[in-house]
Amino acid sequence: MPFVFKRLALLLSISACVAADKETPFRAGPAASYPSHQSNAQITIGAEPYVMLEKVKLAFGKVDPNQFGVLPVLIVIQNDSDKSIRLDRIKLEYVGGDRQHVDATPARDVRYLKGTDRPNVITGPMGKPKILKTKNPLNAWEIEGRAFSAQILPPGQSASGFFYFQAALQHGASVYINGLYEAGTGKEIFYFELPLQ
Repeated sequence: MPFVFKRLALLLSISACVAADKETPFRAGPAASYPSHQSNAQITIGAEPYVMLEKVKLAFGKVDPNQFGVLPVLIVIQNDSDKSIRLDRIKLEYVGGDRQHVDATPARDVRYLKGTDRPNVITGPMGKPKILKTKNPLNAWEIEGRAFSAQILPPGQSASGFFYFQAALQHGASVYINGLYEAGTGKEIFYFELPLQ
C-alpha cells in the first residue's frame, strides 16, 4: 500500500474515533412520540419538561436551567394538515399543580433571570485590587439557540424548540398552548392543553 494511502487511512480512522467520542447531538423526536401529546385539526403537539439531568445535559451542555429556577419545556409541533400554520403569535402558559399560572419567559430574557454576582476582588502583589469576572451560566448559547423560533409551519413539516418558565415542575402541572392560526384564512386553531409528566 503506498504511503499516501496509509496516511489517508490513518487520518480517517482518527476522525472516526473523534466522531465516536463526541456526544450525540440534540434532536427532538416526532410530536406523537412524547407521552404528553395532543392532536387537533390535524396538528399534533408534544411536550416534555426537561428536568432529568441526562436530558438537560444533552440539550444544554453544562448549564442546568432548573438550578436557577427556570423550567425548560420542549415543544414539538407537527402540521399534518394541508394548510400552513402561523406560529408568530404562539403563547404558552404553565399551570402548576397549585393552579398558579406562569407565562413563558422569552429566551432572550432568560440570561437576566440570574442576578449579577458581586465580582470577586483579590489583592494583587502590589496591594492593588484585582477584579475577577464571573460568567453568567444562563448566558449560554444553548438557551437562545434551542428556543422555539418558528414563525410559520408549512404542511407536512414539524418545528421544535424550548420554552422557559420561571417555575419548578409540580405534580399535576400542565401547559396551555394557543395563538396558532391558519396562514391563509387567519382562523385561530383551538387551544391545546398538555399535562407535564
